[in-house]
Amino acid sequence: MRHSTSAHARSIRVLIGCAVMTALSACGDATTDPASNIQPIVPDNAARLAAATTTAQSNAACTAIQPYYWEIGDQTGRLGGASVNAAGSSTTVTAQTAMPIASASKWLYGAYVAERRGGTLTAEDIQFLTFRSGYTSFSGCDNDDTVDSCVARGNNGNRTLLTVNRFLYDGGHMQKHASLAAPAMNLGAMANTALATEVRRVLGPEISLTYTQPQLAGGVRSTANDFAVFLRKILNRQLQIGALLGSNATCTNPATCATALGSPVSGDISWSYSIGHWVENDPATGDGAFSSAGAFGFYPWISKEKTLYGVLARLSAGAGAGGESAQCGARIRRAWVTGVAL
Repeated sequence: MRHSTSAHARSIRVLIGCAVMTALSACGDATTDPASNIQPIVPDNAARLAAATTTAQSNAACTAIQPYYWEIGDQTGRLGGASVNAAGSSTTVTAQTAMPIASASKWLYGAYVAERRGGTLTAEDIQFLTFRSGYTSFSGCDNDDTVDSCVARGNNGNRTLLTVNRFLYDGGHMQKHASLAAPAMNLGAMANTALATEVRRVLGPEISLTYTQPQLAGGVRSTANDFAVFLRKILNRQLQIGALLGSNATCTNPATCATALGSPVSGDISWSYSIGHWVENDPATGDGAFSSAGAFGFYPWISKEKTLYGVLARLSAGAGAGGESAQCGARIRRAWVTGVAL
Protein backbone atom coordinates (compact mmCIF):
# COMPACT_ATOMS: atom_id res chain seq x y z
CA MET A 1 0.00 0.00 0.00
CA ARG A 2 1.27 3.49 -0.79
CA HIS A 3 0.83 6.63 1.22
CA SER A 4 0.71 9.78 -0.86
CA THR A 5 2.17 12.88 0.73
CA SER A 6 0.25 15.05 -1.72
CA ALA A 7 -2.96 13.41 -0.52
CA HIS A 8 -1.86 14.07 3.02
CA ALA A 9 -1.31 17.72 2.17
CA ARG A 10 -4.83 17.96 0.81
CA SER A 11 -6.24 16.19 3.86
CA ILE A 12 -4.86 18.72 6.32
CA ARG A 13 -5.70 21.87 4.39
CA VAL A 14 -8.37 22.59 6.94
CA LEU A 15 -5.79 22.74 9.75
CA ILE A 16 -7.11 25.03 12.48
CA GLY A 17 -9.39 27.69 11.05
CA CYS A 18 -9.58 31.28 12.14
CA ALA A 19 -12.13 30.62 14.87
CA VAL A 20 -9.83 28.17 16.60
CA MET A 21 -6.76 30.32 16.24
CA THR A 22 -8.61 33.36 17.51
CA ALA A 23 -9.50 31.39 20.61
CA LEU A 24 -5.82 30.62 21.06
CA SER A 25 -4.38 34.03 20.31
CA ALA A 26 -4.41 35.26 23.88
CA CYS A 27 -3.14 32.00 25.32
CA GLY A 28 -1.41 32.39 28.69
CA ASP A 29 -0.92 30.74 32.02
CA ALA A 30 -3.40 32.80 34.02
CA THR A 31 -6.61 34.75 33.67
CA THR A 32 -7.26 38.17 35.15
CA ASP A 33 -9.67 38.77 38.01
CA PRO A 34 -12.25 41.18 36.56
CA ALA A 35 -12.93 42.61 40.02
CA SER A 36 -9.42 44.02 40.41
CA ASN A 37 -8.08 43.85 36.86
CA ILE A 38 -4.68 43.39 38.50
CA GLN A 39 -4.39 40.16 40.44
CA PRO A 40 -4.00 37.16 38.14
CA ILE A 41 -5.90 34.00 38.91
CA VAL A 42 -3.76 30.96 38.19
CA PRO A 43 -5.86 27.83 37.70
CA ASP A 44 -4.69 24.72 39.53
CA ASN A 45 -4.41 21.40 37.77
CA ALA A 46 -7.85 20.32 38.95
CA ALA A 47 -9.39 23.35 37.23
CA ARG A 48 -7.28 22.79 34.12
CA LEU A 49 -8.30 19.14 33.93
CA ALA A 50 -11.98 19.96 34.37
CA ALA A 51 -11.85 22.61 31.64
CA ALA A 52 -9.96 20.38 29.21
CA THR A 53 -12.23 17.40 29.91
CA THR A 54 -15.39 19.43 29.35
CA THR A 55 -13.96 20.81 26.12
CA ALA A 56 -12.91 17.37 24.91
CA GLN A 57 -16.34 15.92 25.60
CA SER A 58 -18.60 18.79 24.59
CA ASN A 59 -16.98 21.28 22.20
CA ALA A 60 -18.42 20.95 18.72
CA ALA A 61 -14.98 20.58 17.12
CA CYS A 62 -14.32 17.65 19.45
CA THR A 63 -17.69 15.89 19.34
CA ALA A 64 -17.30 15.85 15.56
CA ILE A 65 -14.23 13.61 15.69
CA GLN A 66 -15.10 11.06 18.37
CA PRO A 67 -13.84 8.47 19.21
CA TYR A 68 -10.33 9.59 20.14
CA TYR A 69 -7.80 9.77 22.95
CA TRP A 70 -6.27 12.97 24.28
CA GLU A 71 -3.44 13.62 26.69
CA ILE A 72 -1.64 16.63 28.13
CA GLY A 73 1.50 16.45 30.24
CA ASP A 74 4.74 18.10 31.20
CA GLN A 75 8.33 16.95 31.54
CA THR A 76 7.43 14.77 34.53
CA GLY A 77 4.65 12.82 32.86
CA ARG A 78 0.97 12.74 31.98
CA LEU A 79 -1.14 15.37 33.77
CA GLY A 80 -4.51 14.54 32.29
CA GLY A 81 -6.29 12.83 29.45
CA ALA A 82 -9.00 10.36 28.56
CA SER A 83 -10.59 8.22 25.90
CA VAL A 84 -13.61 10.01 24.44
CA ASN A 85 -16.10 7.64 22.86
CA ALA A 86 -18.70 8.32 20.22
CA ALA A 87 -22.35 7.80 21.02
CA GLY A 88 -23.56 4.46 19.71
CA SER A 89 -20.06 3.19 18.94
CA SER A 90 -18.17 0.45 20.75
CA THR A 91 -14.79 1.71 19.50
CA THR A 92 -12.46 3.02 22.19
CA VAL A 93 -9.11 4.66 21.42
CA THR A 94 -6.60 4.51 24.25
CA ALA A 95 -3.03 5.60 24.90
CA GLN A 96 -1.94 2.11 23.81
CA THR A 97 -3.89 1.98 20.53
CA ALA A 98 -1.40 1.53 17.68
CA MET A 99 -2.11 3.48 14.51
CA PRO A 100 -0.40 5.04 11.48
CA ILE A 101 0.71 8.52 12.51
CA ALA A 102 1.39 9.78 8.95
CA SER A 103 3.10 13.19 8.98
CA ALA A 104 3.84 13.08 12.70
CA SER A 105 6.65 10.84 11.36
CA LYS A 106 8.32 14.01 10.11
CA TRP A 107 8.97 15.23 13.65
CA LEU A 108 10.62 11.91 14.50
CA TYR A 109 12.91 12.10 11.48
CA GLY A 110 13.83 15.71 12.21
CA ALA A 111 14.76 14.65 15.74
CA TYR A 112 16.72 11.68 14.42
CA VAL A 113 18.84 13.91 12.19
CA ALA A 114 19.38 16.44 14.98
CA GLU A 115 20.59 13.63 17.25
CA ARG A 116 22.93 12.19 14.64
CA ARG A 117 24.39 15.67 14.12
CA GLY A 118 24.87 16.34 17.82
CA GLY A 119 22.50 19.31 17.59
CA THR A 120 24.45 21.13 14.86
CA LEU A 121 22.73 20.73 11.51
CA THR A 122 24.49 21.30 8.22
CA ALA A 123 23.17 23.81 5.70
CA GLU A 124 22.10 20.84 3.57
CA ASP A 125 20.20 19.29 6.47
CA ILE A 126 18.34 22.54 7.08
CA GLN A 127 17.41 22.91 3.41
CA PHE A 128 16.00 19.38 3.26
CA LEU A 129 14.25 19.41 6.65
CA THR A 130 12.55 22.76 6.02
CA PHE A 131 11.28 21.46 2.65
CA ARG A 132 13.31 23.70 0.38
CA SER A 133 15.52 21.07 -1.30
CA GLY A 134 13.68 20.84 -4.62
CA TYR A 135 12.70 17.16 -4.23
CA THR A 136 9.02 17.80 -4.71
CA SER A 137 7.64 14.95 -6.85
CA PHE A 138 7.06 12.29 -4.19
CA SER A 139 4.23 9.80 -4.67
CA GLY A 140 4.87 7.26 -1.91
CA CYS A 141 6.66 3.95 -1.21
CA ASP A 142 5.67 0.31 -1.44
CA ASN A 143 5.65 -1.76 1.73
CA ASP A 144 8.61 -3.87 0.63
CA ASP A 145 10.78 -0.98 -0.54
CA THR A 146 14.05 0.12 0.96
CA VAL A 147 14.68 3.82 1.44
CA ASP A 148 16.73 3.79 -1.79
CA SER A 149 14.27 1.79 -3.87
CA CYS A 150 11.52 4.18 -2.80
CA VAL A 151 13.63 7.12 -3.97
CA ALA A 152 14.10 5.33 -7.31
CA ARG A 153 10.36 4.72 -7.69
CA GLY A 154 8.62 6.89 -10.29
CA ASN A 155 9.60 10.54 -9.95
CA ASN A 156 10.36 10.35 -6.24
CA GLY A 157 14.05 11.11 -6.70
CA ASN A 158 13.65 13.89 -9.24
CA ARG A 159 14.81 17.37 -8.29
CA THR A 160 12.91 20.35 -9.64
CA LEU A 161 15.29 23.29 -9.86
CA LEU A 162 12.49 25.85 -9.84
CA THR A 163 11.51 24.74 -6.33
CA VAL A 164 15.01 24.79 -4.81
CA ASN A 165 15.18 27.18 -1.82
CA ARG A 166 11.41 27.63 -1.94
CA PHE A 167 9.08 25.94 0.54
CA LEU A 168 6.92 23.17 -0.89
CA TYR A 169 5.44 20.55 1.44
CA ASP A 170 6.41 17.16 0.06
CA GLY A 171 7.68 13.82 1.35
CA GLY A 172 10.47 13.73 -1.23
CA HIS A 173 12.68 16.06 0.80
CA MET A 174 13.08 13.64 3.71
CA GLN A 175 13.18 10.53 1.53
CA LYS A 176 16.08 11.84 -0.52
CA HIS A 177 17.86 13.22 2.54
CA ALA A 178 17.73 9.84 4.28
CA SER A 179 19.19 8.13 1.22
CA LEU A 180 22.26 10.36 0.85
CA ALA A 181 25.57 8.63 1.51
CA ALA A 182 27.79 9.35 4.50
CA PRO A 183 28.54 11.83 5.94
CA ALA A 184 24.77 12.21 5.45
CA MET A 185 22.29 9.79 7.03
CA ASN A 186 23.15 6.85 4.70
CA LEU A 187 19.91 4.93 5.38
CA GLY A 188 19.33 3.89 1.77
CA ALA A 189 19.72 0.13 2.24
CA MET A 190 17.21 -0.05 5.09
CA ALA A 191 13.72 -1.52 4.80
CA ASN A 192 10.98 -1.23 7.42
CA THR A 193 12.42 -3.33 10.24
CA ALA A 194 15.98 -2.05 10.00
CA LEU A 195 14.77 1.53 9.73
CA ALA A 196 12.65 1.27 12.89
CA THR A 197 15.56 -0.32 14.75
CA GLU A 198 17.88 2.49 13.70
CA VAL A 199 15.49 5.30 14.60
CA ARG A 200 14.86 3.74 18.03
CA ARG A 201 18.60 3.27 18.55
CA VAL A 202 19.11 6.99 18.14
CA LEU A 203 15.94 8.42 19.75
CA GLY A 204 15.64 5.82 22.51
CA PRO A 205 14.60 2.15 22.62
CA GLU A 206 11.82 3.07 25.07
CA ILE A 207 9.96 4.67 22.15
CA SER A 208 8.15 1.83 20.41
CA LEU A 209 7.47 2.36 16.70
CA THR A 210 7.40 0.47 13.44
CA TYR A 211 7.44 1.47 9.78
CA THR A 212 4.68 0.18 7.52
CA GLN A 213 6.69 1.52 4.58
CA PRO A 214 10.21 3.02 4.65
CA GLN A 215 8.90 6.55 4.20
CA LEU A 216 10.61 9.00 6.56
CA ALA A 217 7.92 11.64 6.13
CA GLY A 218 4.90 9.45 6.79
CA GLY A 219 5.55 5.75 7.34
CA VAL A 220 5.51 5.32 11.13
CA ARG A 221 2.99 3.33 13.16
CA SER A 222 2.96 4.05 16.90
CA THR A 223 0.77 4.94 19.89
CA ALA A 224 -0.09 8.08 21.82
CA ASN A 225 1.76 6.63 24.79
CA ASP A 226 4.97 6.14 22.85
CA PHE A 227 4.81 9.50 21.11
CA ALA A 228 4.28 11.11 24.51
CA VAL A 229 7.56 9.52 25.65
CA PHE A 230 9.24 11.20 22.68
CA LEU A 231 7.67 14.57 23.50
CA ARG A 232 8.68 14.33 27.18
CA LYS A 233 12.25 13.58 26.13
CA ILE A 234 12.16 16.81 24.13
CA LEU A 235 10.86 18.80 27.10
CA ASN A 236 13.57 17.31 29.29
CA ARG A 237 16.25 18.26 26.74
CA GLN A 238 17.20 14.62 26.39
CA LEU A 239 17.02 15.05 22.62
CA GLN A 240 18.86 17.66 20.58
CA ILE A 241 15.67 18.69 18.75
CA GLY A 242 14.53 20.38 21.97
CA ALA A 243 16.98 23.23 21.40
CA LEU A 244 16.02 23.39 17.72
CA LEU A 245 12.25 23.77 18.02
CA GLY A 246 11.27 26.65 15.79
CA SER A 247 14.83 27.14 14.50
CA ASN A 248 15.52 28.04 10.88
CA ALA A 249 11.76 28.42 10.41
CA THR A 250 10.71 29.29 6.90
CA CYS A 251 7.63 31.06 5.58
CA THR A 252 5.06 28.63 4.16
CA ASN A 253 2.20 30.76 2.85
CA PRO A 254 2.44 31.57 -0.88
CA ALA A 255 0.05 34.48 -0.31
CA THR A 256 2.49 36.27 1.99
CA CYS A 257 5.96 35.37 0.73
CA ALA A 258 7.54 34.68 -2.65
CA THR A 259 9.70 31.92 -1.18
CA ALA A 260 6.70 29.63 -0.54
CA LEU A 261 5.11 27.57 -3.29
CA GLY A 262 2.65 25.28 -1.54
CA SER A 263 1.41 24.53 1.95
CA PRO A 264 -1.26 22.23 3.40
CA VAL A 265 -2.27 24.96 5.84
CA SER A 266 -5.21 27.15 4.87
CA GLY A 267 -4.20 30.23 2.89
CA ASP A 268 -5.51 32.65 5.51
CA ILE A 269 -3.13 31.22 8.12
CA SER A 270 0.60 31.99 7.99
CA TRP A 271 2.59 29.43 9.94
CA SER A 272 6.29 28.65 9.63
CA TYR A 273 7.99 25.30 9.11
CA SER A 274 11.00 24.31 11.16
CA ILE A 275 12.98 21.06 11.45
CA GLY A 276 10.30 18.50 10.63
CA HIS A 277 7.54 20.37 12.47
CA TRP A 278 5.18 23.31 12.17
CA VAL A 279 5.40 26.51 14.20
CA GLU A 280 1.86 27.79 14.77
CA ASN A 281 2.99 31.43 14.74
CA ASP A 282 0.48 33.24 12.58
CA PRO A 283 1.09 36.91 13.53
CA ALA A 284 -2.59 37.60 14.09
CA THR A 285 -3.91 34.40 15.62
CA GLY A 286 -1.10 31.94 16.39
CA ASP A 287 -0.22 30.68 19.87
CA GLY A 288 3.29 29.59 18.88
CA ALA A 289 2.86 25.86 19.51
CA PHE A 290 5.05 23.34 17.70
CA SER A 291 3.10 20.52 16.04
CA SER A 292 2.95 17.86 13.35
CA ALA A 293 -0.54 16.71 12.41
CA GLY A 294 -0.95 13.45 10.51
CA ALA A 295 -3.40 12.74 7.70
CA PHE A 296 -5.33 10.09 9.63
CA GLY A 297 -5.95 12.19 12.74
CA PHE A 298 -2.80 11.96 14.90
CA TYR A 299 -1.95 15.42 16.32
CA PRO A 300 1.04 15.89 18.66
CA TRP A 301 2.19 19.26 19.96
CA ILE A 302 4.51 21.10 22.35
CA SER A 303 3.63 24.52 23.77
CA LYS A 304 5.55 27.62 22.75
CA GLU A 305 7.05 27.80 26.25
CA LYS A 306 8.24 24.17 25.94
CA THR A 307 6.54 23.32 29.23
CA LEU A 308 3.58 21.24 28.03
CA TYR A 309 3.05 18.52 25.46
CA GLY A 310 -0.11 17.04 24.08
CA VAL A 311 -1.34 14.25 21.85
CA LEU A 312 -4.71 13.74 20.23
CA ALA A 313 -4.89 10.28 18.66
CA ARG A 314 -7.51 8.85 16.37
CA LEU A 315 -7.73 6.90 13.14
CA SER A 316 -9.98 8.12 10.38
CA ALA A 317 -10.05 7.48 6.66
CA GLY A 318 -11.87 10.72 5.98
CA ALA A 319 -10.32 13.67 4.17
CA GLY A 320 -9.30 16.39 6.56
CA ALA A 321 -8.81 14.10 9.57
CA GLY A 322 -5.54 15.73 10.60
CA GLY A 323 -7.01 19.20 10.43
CA GLU A 324 -10.08 18.19 12.39
CA SER A 325 -7.92 16.67 15.13
CA ALA A 326 -5.83 19.82 15.23
CA GLN A 327 -8.91 21.99 15.67
CA CYS A 328 -10.07 19.93 18.64
CA GLY A 329 -6.57 19.54 20.07
CA ALA A 330 -5.97 23.27 19.96
CA ARG A 331 -9.17 23.90 21.90
CA ILE A 332 -8.19 21.35 24.54
CA ARG A 333 -4.79 23.04 24.82
CA ARG A 334 -6.39 26.44 25.29
CA ALA A 335 -8.82 25.10 27.90
CA TRP A 336 -5.97 23.51 29.87
CA VAL A 337 -3.81 26.63 29.85
CA THR A 338 -6.60 28.98 30.93
CA GLY A 339 -8.67 26.66 33.08
CA VAL A 340 -11.74 27.76 31.12
CA ALA A 341 -13.75 25.29 29.04
CA LEU A 342 -14.44 26.17 25.43
